[in-house]
This record gives sequence, C-alpha cells and structure tokens, in this order.
Amino acid sequence: MAGHRLTLRDADLADLDGVVLTSVARTWVDLATMLPIEDLVVAGDAIVSEHTRTFGPARVAMVSLSELRAFVARANGVHGVRKARLALDDLRVGVDSPPETKLRLMLEDARLPAFIPNCPVMDALGRPVWTDLGCPEYRTCLEYEGLHHLSPEQQALDAYRDQRVADAGWRQVKINRIDMRQGQRWVVARVAQALRKQGWAA
Repeated sequence: MAGHRLTLRDADLADLDGVVLTSVARTWVDLATMLPIEDLVVAGDAIVSEHTRTFGPARVAMVSLSELRAFVARANGVHGVRKARLALDDLRVGVDSPPETKLRLMLEDARLPAFIPNCPVMDALGRPVWTDLGCPEYRTCLEYEGLHHLSPEQQALDAYRDQRVADAGWRQVKINRIDMRQGQRWVVARVAQALRKQGWAA
C-alpha cells in the first residue's frame, strides 16, 4: 500500500465532532483520481441532491450544486480537478438513487430528449405526482423500481400513482435492475418507443 501526501487549504477541511476531515467537496474532487467518470457523477448527484415534496421529509444537500461548482472553480492544481470539472457538468439536483443517475446518463449518452430528476406531473386535481425522471416536452416519465416496490403496500401506492400519471396524459416507463443489466441499447429502445408515442420524432 502506497501513501500519498496532500496539500490542503482551509476550505478543504471540515470539523466533525472535533475530528478534522477533508470536506465533502474536497473528498469528491479526490475521488476523481480513483473513480470512472460515471461513478463520480453518481457520487456527485448524491452529494448535491435536495428536494421538498408533498410526502416524506425534505432532503438536504450535503453541499449545494452552486457551492460545489464554486469549490471546484477554486481548486486549481488539486489532483483530479480536471476530471471533476468534466463530471460537474453532468450533475443534477434531485436524484434519489445511483440507478437513477446511471439511467439518466444512459439516455443522455444516446441523445434522447432531456429527462429531469424528481419531475412533478400535475394530476387532474392539480396535485403533483413526483416521478424519478420526467420529460415535460414529450410528457414521458420514468420510474426506477427497486426491491422496495415489491411489497404489497408499495404496489398499491404505485398503482394509484400510475393511474394519476396516465390520467394526466403522460406515458410512463418502468425500469428495473433486470432492464439495466440488459444494457444501454435495451433501455434506450424502451424509452425511445414511449417518447415516439408521445410525439417525439427521432
């Protein structure tokens, strides 16, 4: 195992109950020396994620996207900062899980219309239905369904959500880990088909 010596500035440090650590922002830049860019974006999305919805507690960012941008802009000379700056352009606020980030990156790489994380769909009564990824231009939304969606209680809630989304004129695509294992071509084809049915001309 090889040790490494880091040059740290005051802005690179944080105090956690009396223990001095590298800050979240600095740690993310340091991760750029070890992670492929997709995983760096996954980590970055988790760091900047924040939202307030009509259910559940508000999610607070570890570091806001604007603060992370400012930190990276001042990190000249820090090892890994070039890759961090590339990844920074792909970060989005509002993502709830790593598979959602990976799904979004698949679609962006295929040059499909843009999907927004944590996108609200307004139902017939004007109430928001929160979707994992939504494309308002073509009224198409995506749900990544993890294992918790298999419980009877969650399936009942999902069925109610699905009906509200359909009644609002949106087309929904559900993606799970089996789809993701099939790879980008499979996933993109499923989403593209839904987009075309909503008026997108590829």
